[in-house]
Amino acid sequence: MSSPPAARLAWAAADPYSTALRSGRGPLFLRRADGWLLPLEVERWCARADPVDREVLDRCEGAVLDVGCGPGRLVAELAARGRNVLGIDVSDAAVEHTARRLRSPRPGQRARGEGRALRRSVFDPLPGEGHWDTVLLMDGNIGIGGDPAALLERVTGILRPHGLLIVETVPVDVDERARVQVVDVVDASCGTGAPFPWARLGTPALLGYARGAGLRAVAQWEAGGRCFAALRARRASSSAEPPKSTALISSQRVRKPFAESPVADR
Repeated sequence: MSSPPAARLAWAAADPYSTALRSGRGPLFLRRADGWLLPLEVERWCARADPVDREVLDRCEGAVLDVGCGPGRLVAELAARGRNVLGIDVSDAAVEHTARRLRSPRPGQRARGEGRALRRSVFDPLPGEGHWDTVLLMDGNIGIGGDPAALLERVTGILRPHGLLIVETVPVDVDERARVQVVDVVDASCGTGAPFPWARLGTPALLGYARGAGLRAVAQWEAGGRCFAALRARRASSSAEPPKSTALISSQRVRKPFAESPVADR
C-alpha cells in the first residue's frame, strides 16, 4: 500500500513545523481552508514524556513502533525502559531531534533498550512488517493521510497477529476530514507548503473504523484531558508480508524487528 504524495510529504514540506521542532516552541497550528485553527502542542512534544504519556507507555508490549514520532519523547522514554523501539516520521527535523535524544539520554539515565528513528511514511515499506508487538498513534496521528480506515488497515498489516495498537483520540465525538496547512501565526492566510489531508477522530468514530480493519477494543481511558483507546488485532492481515520475505530483516526476531536499521534514513 502506498500513500498519496500529499499524505507522505505533508509534514516534510511544512517549514514552520521544522522550525518549531528545532526551536522547541510554537506557536504552531493546523489551519483549515475556512480559517479554523488547531493549536499544536510543540512544547509538550519537545519535552520529556509526561505522566499521561508514561501511563500509556506502561501498556506497551514487546517491540514498539511509534508512527509519527515527532521529536521523539516517547521513543526516548521507551528506550530508557529497555524496550526495542522504532520511531518513524516524514520530517527530517523530527528524525534528527529523535536521534539526538537517543544519543544523549537525560542526566542519570542511560538508554537500555534499542531505539532507532527513520525518515519514513507509515505507508512506505517498514522493517519487520507483520511482527510488531505494539504500534502507537499518539498526538492526533490517527489523522495521518486523512483516511482513518486506510491507516488502520495499514497498521493491522504492520502488527503481529493479536498485536496491540494504542491510539490517542480527540476528547469529543468527532469524525472530521479536512485539508490543512501548517502555519506559525494566527492570522496567516496560508502555510508554506501545499494543503494536505488530515482527520480528527473521537473514540466512537475510531471504534467504528477499527472494526472494519479487524481490530477489537480492549480498553478506553482518559487522563489529563486526553483520550485513548487500546485495540488488538484479531488476525494477521493479508497485507502483511510473509515471514520469509526479503523485505524483512534477516534476524526475524519479534523482539528486535529493526535490528539493522540506521538511526536516520535519509
